[in-house]
Amino acid sequence: MATAKKAPAKKAAPAKKAAAVKTKAAKPVAKKAAAPAAKRSPNAAFMKAVTPSAQLAAIIGSTPMPRTEVTKKLWEYIKAHKLQDATKKTNINADAKLKEIFKKPQVSMFEMTKLVSAHLK
Repeated sequence: MATAKKAPAKKAAPAKKAAAVKTKAAKPVAKKAAAPAAKRSPNAAFMKAVTPSAQLAAIIGSTPMPRTEVTKKLWEYIKAHKLQDATKKTNINADAKLKEIFKKPQVSMFEMTKLVSAHLK
């Protein structure tokens, strides 16, 4: 009975990266003429007016406003009362009014929007 001989394994060809790499100085890059940027239209969901709860209304006012304005007003309040943590700027230290909304003495600014959304209708 004859045994089939295995073909020897071929070595992988060396990569030809050196020939494919071109320097940026080799080709001058033509600058495109600056076209006027198109004005982005805001998402309708963000611009829908929402009504704040009584606790949130004590900080930002009771008139219905878009979510973007709610966040802006909150940051105005936080900066005016110097509630941003001095060592870690992403944390907000809650005063008496904010503690009613956050339910904690300190929250992250990323967590803040989640907690505030529970106070919007």
